[in-house]
Amino acid sequence: MAEMGWWDRKPEERARWVLDPLVAVGPLRFGMDHDEVRAALDGEWNGGGQRTADGWRWIPYDGDCVIAVCDQDGHLIAVEIDAKGGPFVRLDEVELIGRVPSEARAEILGLAARRGAAVGTNRSGDPQIVAWGVSMSTEQEYGQLPERHVGRKDSVITTALFTAPGVADDTAASVIKGHDVRDLVANPGAWPVTPDHERPRWDWNPLENVGALRFGMSPPQVAAALGDEVPAGRTGAFPFWFWKEAGQWSLHTDHFERAGVTAQYWYPDGVPELGAVTVHGRTGPQLHYEGIPLVGITPSILDAAIIQHVEDHDLGLRFSPNGAAVPDGPNLYLDTARAEDSSVSEPTFCAEGWQI
Repeated sequence: MAEMGWWDRKPEERARWVLDPLVAVGPLRFGMDHDEVRAALDGEWNGGGQRTADGWRWIPYDGDCVIAVCDQDGHLIAVEIDAKGGPFVRLDEVELIGRVPSEARAEILGLAARRGAAVGTNRSGDPQIVAWGVSMSTEQEYGQLPERHVGRKDSVITTALFTAPGVADDTAASVIKGHDVRDLVANPGAWPVTPDHERPRWDWNPLENVGALRFGMSPPQVAAALGDEVPAGRTGAFPFWFWKEAGQWSLHTDHFERAGVTAQYWYPDGVPELGAVTVHGRTGPQLHYEGIPLVGITPSILDAAIIQHVEDHDLGLRFSPNGAAVPDGPNLYLDTARAEDSSVSEPTFCAEGWQI
């Protein structure tokens, strides 16, 4: 693989791999050791990676476009491909990477029917075929934008996790993502978006509060402010990695389905305090910045509105790591949430000093 960032990699420059289910992905055969994986990828290891307390290790290669997961003995047991710049992977006639999700799903279901393979739904709501060791998911699509650098587009594209026999995709995904995905709310395979006129309106005072949620609240105070709603999902960590039950477990997030928000906590004084609030893009309440709606909006439309406002009022503008246009000052982060094949805006409002 050529050493370059994914933003510089044209489709014709990306490798094309073939999946041999439960055996190999392109040149990577399950069971390889680290040196064999490096050799198969021409040594394109970026020096990063992390080892869990249980001995599993994820290792990024080629500018993070391929992630290899090795077990306690150092043998390859899973591979994740980056949708934006990683190799294209094909199973028979079906291309799995960088596709429109609904189109890829239809072709996967057709192939599975012809092969007699059972298709389930994983935690992201995408197809999972245990007999092939394939678990599909999506990433935000990026590309060259008019009169701008590479940035986010209004769509999502497919990626996949490929596993060796007997490896649970949840376990492998936990190693890659740095948390136990079983603690997250599972998607049943639908991405409905609440119409704007049906969303409640919340006020927002930068660095102070988001609706009834004030930065610095304790988790019980957050739940009380939301009408005593019980979190549908929680994430946290033990001090010696996320699934090793040693030491004091620390709460990181509370996911509130009815309210449509996720509370994020930090520990400035040793106890959890509300440090950020993510408003769910598909279902959360609507909030505005200088009259601009921030939630559930097409990303390109929101970016254009913020850029225009900043130019009209001679304000500061920055682009966050995900390519979103963000005004200086309010400590606002604009991410996206999947809406089937497209995406909608999903903002996070942060306390002073909070770093995304």
